[in-house]
Amino acid sequence: MLWILLDAQILERGGRGARNLVIFVSDMIPPAYEDGIVWTLLGSLWLTVQMAWAGTILGALFALPLAILAAANLAPWWLAYPVRSFLAAVRTIPSLLWAVFMVVIVGLGPLAGILALTAYTTGYLGKLFYEAIEAVDPETLDAARATGARRLQVARHAALPEAGNALLSQSLYAFEYNVRASSVLGLVGAGGIGFYLLRGIELGHYRVLSTALLMLFLLVIAVDTASRLVRKRFIAQR
Repeated sequence: MLWILLDAQILERGGRGARNLVIFVSDMIPPAYEDGIVWTLLGSLWLTVQMAWAGTILGALFALPLAILAAANLAPWWLAYPVRSFLAAVRTIPSLLWAVFMVVIVGLGPLAGILALTAYTTGYLGKLFYEAIEAVDPETLDAARATGARRLQVARHAALPEAGNALLSQSLYAFEYNVRASSVLGLVGAGGIGFYLLRGIELGHYRVLSTALLMLFLLVIAVDTASRLVRKRFIAQR
């Protein structure tokens, strides 16, 4: 009897949830396109792209030297493993939680979003970068060391050029991720299109929510396509 009752309750909840979903989706159609709304959302979407781009660039700049220090084929073990542990600790904290921390530190706005993306990207790219550097052919590094090059010179003239394709590809993937992540960061006050997603849900402006989601979807498709073309062209040139 208990299982029958439980199954009945599940079916009842599922049916009620399905009806609510139909009502919710019907309230989102058609998307809002009145004067001012589209331009406002486009402005916030552009801010989202700027946040993602700035966070990716700063994160990559911080991640690269840390990756060199964490690569086992370039740095001694007593230095590489502490740096790896630091990158793991940074990467463990989700970007949304980083955004909460940064909002507390610098207040609401795009700066908090940029700093949050920078922190997470540093940990994420740091791991990918040092793995790419460690995948470099050891003979290439040995040839550089045979000329008397020091560690930084080996990294600069041998490891980084050999791993260049992988580093670029991973940075572009990070940018794609940050575009999606930056839209969510607005839910905690970091600005961008996420602010209007949250407002649309809170105030019941579901048509505005639908327009914002449609714009975000088109942006993600455009970023994915552009990054794929850049990777293909760069790798072909290399």
